[in-house]
Amino acid sequence: MDTNRAYISMGSNIDSHANFSMAIKLLREYCEVLAISSYRTTKPIGITEQPDFLNGVVYISTSFDMDAVARHLKSIEDTMGRDRTLPKYGPRNIDLDVVIWNDDVVDNDYHTRVFIRDAVEEINGVKG
Repeated sequence: MDTNRAYISMGSNIDSHANFSMAIKLLREYCEVLAISSYRTTKPIGITEQPDFLNGVVYISTSFDMDAVARHLKSIEDTMGRDRTLPKYGPRNIDLDVVIWNDDVVDNDYHTRVFIRDAVEEINGVKG
């Protein structure tokens, strides 16, 4: 069975540290967590009248394909009570997305959000 590797971005501005811990715990039940970046605080995009976000990246290894992993990430968000009725750039307890799959960038946020690139580079040891 092939092993796939992926970088998963995490974002939260509601009880962020607790939600990151829970998301990582749930990820570990599904795949191997190889590395976790340090967390970065960022200003909200779009809707600015809300708390700052905490962001990070988790590097995983899995035998599942990308579609299955993406579905699982949405399942984790649902399990954690993510409210999908809120505006796209509104507050959220957890947001999980595949940004790199087997060395291919699959989410344009990687190119537009420096904090995601910095977290991936940190995991890769590019930065000290």
